[in-house]
Amino acid sequence: MSELVTLGKSGLQVHPIGLGANKISDADPSTNTEYGGEILLDAIEKGLNFIDTAFIYGNGKSESIIGETLKKHNLRKDIVIATKGAHEIIDGEIKLNNSPDFLTKQVEDSLQRLQTDYIDLYYIHFPDEDTPKAEAIGALSRLKEQGKIRSIGVSNFSLDQIKEANVHNDIDVVQDEYNLLNQEAESSVFSYYNEKNISFIPYFPFASGLLAGKYDKDTQLSDRQRSRPQFQEPTYSEILSKVDRLNTLADQYNTGIQNIVLAYYLSKDVINAVIPGARNRNQMEQNLEAANIKLTQEEINFISELFPKSYKLK
Repeated sequence: MSELVTLGKSGLQVHPIGLGANKISDADPSTNTEYGGEILLDAIEKGLNFIDTAFIYGNGKSESIIGETLKKHNLRKDIVIATKGAHEIIDGEIKLNNSPDFLTKQVEDSLQRLQTDYIDLYYIHFPDEDTPKAEAIGALSRLKEQGKIRSIGVSNFSLDQIKEANVHNDIDVVQDEYNLLNQEAESSVFSYYNEKNISFIPYFPFASGLLAGKYDKDTQLSDRQRSRPQFQEPTYSEILSKVDRLNTLADQYNTGIQNIVLAYYLSKDVINAVIPGARNRNQMEQNLEAANIKLTQEEINFISELFPKSYKLK
């Protein structure tokens, strides 16, 4: 089993490979998604102890499945739960709300769905346009003082918004997009996170599966995929060629390309953990292998040269 790591200054001890639970509430057999508590139990049995969810993942359904499963099997004390809130649904319309009253209610509702009296890590999922960020974090700080949350995070905040929110150094973790095709965060915010001892957790680590070796030139793309920049030529073929060159490292470590990618992210000072999603047990178990891969500096340099920070989707 991999050693646990600490998320920034939060004190939370987690397996470096978490489980992104955005798919756990899916019930669409066409996606080959194993939903429900069984995949959670299997992940925990394999050593995983870090689960990332949010209210908007099934409008509370993901949280409810997690809460029911952990309570039924008496596993709550063994698991670090991260969840998020900011989405307010009014008459079927979704708007973002970071007001202290709304965030407080969101936390209370999440506690009920998760069937627990504390949340290990609570994120403001998206910033709204109106609430001063320090006020929003102030609400979470009060909830932390009450013992209802153990640490504070923000997601999808700009650097200016993070600085405004972090005026009292209350932010423990930031979650945002980061992958080999979008390394903007490394140039723009990693130094600030290092300075403030904030842990960064990337989402979209595989860029819709492109960085996991799931595609080749013969893959049939959907209309939705073809509308995205990374799936349009000549960019698509260029990315496939770069990803294919990672096979050398994957073969050397007897693992999949996706684990070389995850191990590369974990080599970054501010990234203590990653939270890849998994549609089935096999994907989840394969992802866990990444925690045991320690890339050499030469291998890290090879990946950096293959996907330089300046690389932009055409």
